Amino acid sequence: MIPGAALTVVRNRLLRPNSRVETEHGRLLRAKARRKTLRHAPRRRPVGRSRIAGAILLFLALAVAGVEFLPRLVDLGRWQTQPWTDLVARYFSEPLSLMAGPQALPLWLAIAALGMLMIAARKARRRSGLPGAFTNAGAPSSVRDMQPAPGLELACALRSCKAAFAGVAAFSGMSNILMLTGAMFMLQVYDRVLPSRSVPTLVAMAILAAVLFVGQAVIDLVRGRIMTRIGAELDEAVGGRVFTAVSRLPLYIGQQGDGLQPQRDLDNIRTFLSSQGPSTLFDFPWLPFYLAIIWNLHPTLGITAICGAIVLVTLTAATEVFTRKPMGAAVSTGVRRNSFAEASRRNAEVLAAMGMGKRLHDHWREASREYLTQQQRVSDIVGGFGSFARALRLMLQSAMLGIGAWLVIQGEATSGIIIAGSILAGRALAPVDLAIAHWRNFVAARQSWSRLSKVLARLPQDAEPMALPVPRSNLTVERIAIGAPGTQRTIVQGVEFSLDAGSVLGIIGPSGSGKSSLVRGLVGAWQPLAGRIKLDGAALDQWSSESLGRYVGYLPQDVELFAGTVAANIARFDPGSDPQAIVAAARAAGVHQLIIGLPNGYETPIGEGGTALSAGQRQRVALARALYRDPFLVVLDEPNSNLDMEGEAALAEAILAIKARGGIVAIVAHRPNILTAVDFLLMMKEGQMHMFGTRQCVLSKIFPMPQVKGAGLQPVSASPQLPN
Repeated sequence: MIPGAALTVVRNRLLRPNSRVETEHGRLLRAKARRKTLRHAPRRRPVGRSRIAGAILLFLALAVAGVEFLPRLVDLGRWQTQPWTDLVARYFSEPLSLMAGPQALPLWLAIAALGMLMIAARKARRRSGLPGAFTNAGAPSSVRDMQPAPGLELACALRSCKAAFAGVAAFSGMSNILMLTGAMFMLQVYDRVLPSRSVPTLVAMAILAAVLFVGQAVIDLVRGRIMTRIGAELDEAVGGRVFTAVSRLPLYIGQQGDGLQPQRDLDNIRTFLSSQGPSTLFDFPWLPFYLAIIWNLHPTLGITAICGAIVLVTLTAATEVFTRKPMGAAVSTGVRRNSFAEASRRNAEVLAAMGMGKRLHDHWREASREYLTQQQRVSDIVGGFGSFARALRLMLQSAMLGIGAWLVIQGEATSGIIIAGSILAGRALAPVDLAIAHWRNFVAARQSWSRLSKVLARLPQDAEPMALPVPRSNLTVERIAIGAPGTQRTIVQGVEFSLDAGSVLGIIGPSGSGKSSLVRGLVGAWQPLAGRIKLDGAALDQWSSESLGRYVGYLPQDVELFAGTVAANIARFDPGSDPQAIVAAARAAGVHQLIIGLPNGYETPIGEGGTALSAGQRQRVALARALYRDPFLVVLDEPNSNLDMEGEAALAEAILAIKARGGIVAIVAHRPNILTAVDFLLMMKEGQMHMFGTRQCVLSKIFPMPQVKGAGLQPVSASPQLPN
């Protein structure tokens, strides 16, 4: 059953689409072509009955060939009657005789079945128009450049390595065949060398066994290196998508959970592929092969080995059942523990200044204890079943020795069969023992695969919409509603206004009124729950994130710079940045003189988060980043919170410069001195637009003065309703 299932899986993999892992050079050459190709791979077709029948036919043919052909190839009776040199000469001088005659019919039947399956696979690929393992590189680009559907990237990446997996399977087969060296050597020593006392025969067999053992070591080494390369290839193929998912995930679920979990999941999968676990799975199908050889030695030994194999396979299934739930609980508690540690790291200064370290440590310790409890439970289960499996395997080897001795006493076997049967039984059940030992890693990799596939399915790659003209005219907000990612609560609702080029909007209101949430929606960081935000009549979702970023400058309330130089941060890490544009942005933010006063000027590293700069310097560098390449829409969330008088003067000049070149500025402010540069004011209250109009009209309404009239003020309902 196990070889049949394995062959069916291999058959299904061969008939599925093959998504090649692209190199960086190929991605650059086909960047433009991909915009016109399909973005999703077709649905995987279900495995037809004919394909299942083909796999069953192949398995039966191989089984019949093994039963009929192996006794002729390894005739133990003739080994006991013929000299060693004659036996070697026969198998090396007359190899074609083994492949001719009626006795070779099962072998040719197996080869024919395998050929039929390969032909069927090639025809199926031609009918579906999908590339095969040996597809010509000159195939149409619409076929070669098809991207896998979201969530299937991991499967497609592994399918692209199916040739490497085939090589691993071939090496595993050779390794398992060479594993017979020890048993056959012991059999010949007991049944041939000792009775005949022939030293030349012993030397010849020892040399041959040494060569075979060295060959087996080389094969195992190559197999391990191939699996390591497969893990690296998987990381190379999917790593970019995972990084994008990690960076975009907070925009969909907020800051809850461990944001780096997708990256850890990819590391778990790569580590598992590089371990001994997958090699064990490749050794599993050879279990019947060893059992057949043991049966060929004597049916009683075969029955004993089969019973032991059934018990060990049952233990493996029990390990799967009992470890599934504890492993899931261990992952969730581990995420909570890591979240506590990460929050403490980010707020180290607060913990030290306010004496909160001990209390946060207690919370972390509680989560850590729960995590360790689940881990211990998994270790106890796997360790318990592993101990029983090892004990059973040793017991089975001893039983094989005892039964072999009984058969020798009864005259039904030779003394060499005792040792050979014991060695073969241990080798046959070794994959089961190793599988239980590595089961924890296997379950962890499978859960990582499931979680990572769900994340990638939830965050598909951005499509490349048609390029739109550069926005130059207006910004329109149509009764939008905005809520924080990962929550069901609406923070902002019923906001609508329109601004023409060269306008400056000031957004004011008490704390918690939704100002920061509103500007996050204006720059496209948070998607509106209702309504639309448009630039020159086109909604923001009609641009890709990369395209929209060229026309938007954003200075968040909590400034965050990245590890790198000052110039790289201002240029938004653009590899083709223009030094003149960087200096122009720094001058517009009034920070040029400050930067050239640093030790290395624009090439000064600022450290993670910009720790080498003060809060005011970070804010001004972030302002220069927002002004890089003169974006049309500039959104500033409390840009003067850390600025001195000189910095505020530079900020006012930057706003006037944006206004003069025809840009639009939206600025959130608590200090009234920055409001002198605005044209319009939007007052937020309890998440709703409380007042909107020209600066003079809104201020006159807030601070009534006899000489100021309310002409031009637009009345707004205190509780606007969301559109249906």
